[in-house]
Amino acid sequence: MARIWGRTNCNFDGSGQGRCQTGDCTGGLECRGWGVPPNTLAEYALNQFGNLDFYDISLVDGFNIPIEFSPTSGGGSGKCQALLCTADINGQCPNELRAPGGCNNPCTVFKTNEFCCTNGQGSCGATHFSRFFKDRCPTSYSYPQDDPSSTFTCPGGTNYRVVFCPLGSPRFPLEMVGEKSVE
Repeated sequence: MARIWGRTNCNFDGSGQGRCQTGDCTGGLECRGWGVPPNTLAEYALNQFGNLDFYDISLVDGFNIPIEFSPTSGGGSGKCQALLCTADINGQCPNELRAPGGCNNPCTVFKTNEFCCTNGQGSCGATHFSRFFKDRCPTSYSYPQDDPSSTFTCPGGTNYRVVFCPLGSPRFPLEMVGEKSVE
């Protein structure tokens, strides 16, 4: 499984040391691990079981910027479709989850099994906080066991595009618009 996320309000020196307000990579320009929440994630695993690619947008680490994750070739049957999460989550974020530059997922804030699904027994379900995210981005993961409505597949060999702050996203300056191809 691989992840792509956007970082915001970054400041680095000539040696690549510095910080980002959201999605920081332990103070380095070059990431060597996962980004610090809150961050909106594009996740994927290519050519898996049944020669399928599995992909999703995850808000399990919170939300910092709108995102589009879409197939650009391939296609076929199944759940192969463009995914969008462009709601004004930061502007509407519940007070308990607010973070500078983003909106935390409740696991990051409360660290309990109810929100993190860390207890190995049984399963956890949707909460009022996960429904906040799901209502705004229906195809995105809103809690760790949100698989049935949030995991999508395309045939192996499909190409994808990840767009941060796609046009039409609320309150994001044009200079933050970026694109990354996944092949």
